[in-house]
Amino acid sequence: MIEASHPGPVRRLSVVEILRTRSFWWDVARLQVGLFLFGLAIALMLEAKIGLDPWSSFHEALSVRSGLSFGRISQGVGLILIVFSRLALEVRPGFATICNMLIIGPWVDLLRIQPWLPTADGTWTGVLQFTVGILVIGAGTAVYIGARLGAGPRDGLAMGLSRRIDTSLRRARIGVEVTVLAAAAFLGGSIGLGTLMFAVLMGPTMQASLKLFAVPNDPSPVHRIK
Repeated sequence: MIEASHPGPVRRLSVVEILRTRSFWWDVARLQVGLFLFGLAIALMLEAKIGLDPWSSFHEALSVRSGLSFGRISQGVGLILIVFSRLALEVRPGFATICNMLIIGPWVDLLRIQPWLPTADGTWTGVLQFTVGILVIGAGTAVYIGARLGAGPRDGLAMGLSRRIDTSLRRARIGVEVTVLAAAAFLGGSIGLGTLMFAVLMGPTMQASLKLFAVPNDPSPVHRIK
């Protein structure tokens, strides 16, 4: 059975019934728009050529040390974060959690080969493009989490920590990013200006975006399998 907890009385619906509801497919459509924006943001930041974000740097370092591919490391770390967030922070995974792991990567690959995607040719243009990427990823995060189908492993971790230690999402996200940055540096990952920018700016951007789009600081999905 699936529990639908949209505003109003909670109703228990079968899988077939929930698939027939217009609201569910609207949520799925919103999720896909958000994940597209997420992929666009990452593509913009990669083509800014001023460094990887902390998580990518961390994954790169683990990939080099373990011999496993970057993609497998990313998925493995994501799975660990999902389990940790569920058990320690009571963050429920959802449909969006899986989509976040599976869909963003292909969007990034597709967008990076498009002729209209800019490639920075200097430090200042790189900083500008990376900043735009951070703003777009903030908007994409708010859009896909606002679909209330769950959050990705890293967003769910930050939001769960924010609730558990009773601090702002901004501080929780900065704490997570700085910790991952330190781990990446210790392991020999690539650290650049963009890595530092992301660690400092992603938290405030995410918090402001959720507030702008009126998205609650709760990543739990509203469609739950019981």
